[in-house]
Amino acid sequence: MNLKSSSVNIIAIRLRLGRNATVDMSNTAEDGDAPPPPPPPPTRTFGEPWPEFNDGLIYRDTLKPSDSGLTVIEFYTTKHVTIAGSVVTDPNTILGVGSELVYHRLPWKEPDAPYLLEVLFEDDDLIAINKPSGLQVLPGGLFQHRTVLTQLQWRASKQRSSLGMPRTASCSCSSAGKRHISNTNVAISTERKISKIYRALASGILDEDEVVIKQPIGMVQYPGVAKGLYVASPSGKPALSKVKVLERNVQGNCTLVEVEIQSGRPHQIRIHLSFIGHPLMGDPLYVTGGQPKCFDPEVGDESFAQDGGYQRPVKPVPGDCGYHLHAHQLVLSHPTMSEVIRIAAPLPSVLRTQEESREMKLSGGDNGK
Repeated sequence: MNLKSSSVNIIAIRLRLGRNATVDMSNTAEDGDAPPPPPPPPTRTFGEPWPEFNDGLIYRDTLKPSDSGLTVIEFYTTKHVTIAGSVVTDPNTILGVGSELVYHRLPWKEPDAPYLLEVLFEDDDLIAINKPSGLQVLPGGLFQHRTVLTQLQWRASKQRSSLGMPRTASCSCSSAGKRHISNTNVAISTERKISKIYRALASGILDEDEVVIKQPIGMVQYPGVAKGLYVASPSGKPALSKVKVLERNVQGNCTLVEVEIQSGRPHQIRIHLSFIGHPLMGDPLYVTGGQPKCFDPEVGDESFAQDGGYQRPVKPVPGDCGYHLHAHQLVLSHPTMSEVIRIAAPLPSVLRTQEESREMKLSGGDNGK
């Protein structure tokens, strides 16, 4: 499988669907001789199979005064270019100040990615989904179509015809910027998040039962990542991670940990655990010190991030798979009600404690995932 990591993530979306959805989040287990709880309700999912090809990409450039007088062939070395809506066929076309150039990259077949999204919580204002490993949230790089955002667009477009237009919610994502879902203006909501609790499998044995990491995270130039790579940096932005040891596996030389974050810097947990000398098991990128495994700041090849993936970088990049990181619990304030809610995603077997695995088998819910 072509996975981004071995994790799944909880994503909370704020929306207005104009309908009532009920989710039973109560715990029906009782002590004593009470009868066993009924089996859990069937998992609710949604998602549309991906088409073979995406819609391609459109690049736009508005000429600066310094570019005036260039020919199209001098400005671009590719085809499918338009100026003011007209296709350019003459490479010697002279460009003027303010001319809008548009390049349409032809559709391509994106790598395989899952498409079904499990609904963990839903009401009139909020939906929380369990993002499967290997599915990107927002468009970027090779994945411009096969994303969580696209599935939410499709879901909203089917509902708005009879349910009305959903409410607008802001999306704060530094790597992709603010994006809207079609005409529905439903977007990923992160501003109301209080904390996010992860499970992770760290390499080596952590001596302390609890560790607080306050290492700032900044950005450096890195081949294959046009905007730069996030690393541990004394000049970076503040970042706080609270690490709690759950189990130590001396034979496997690894430690199962719970990590709570509030700052939410990109790749924060990977960087912080690497910084204290315990990178995630199987992480191909970050090593001891919160730095990339292959770091050569003099190399400036950024073609992978710039052209959407025509050339695969030789060195590891943030999206490479292999590590175990799982967004387990999301604690947030409800967007319209004065209450704090906690949403949990099921744990994969590799990130369960031995006690949790035993309880799962006794309940008959262990399917090996």
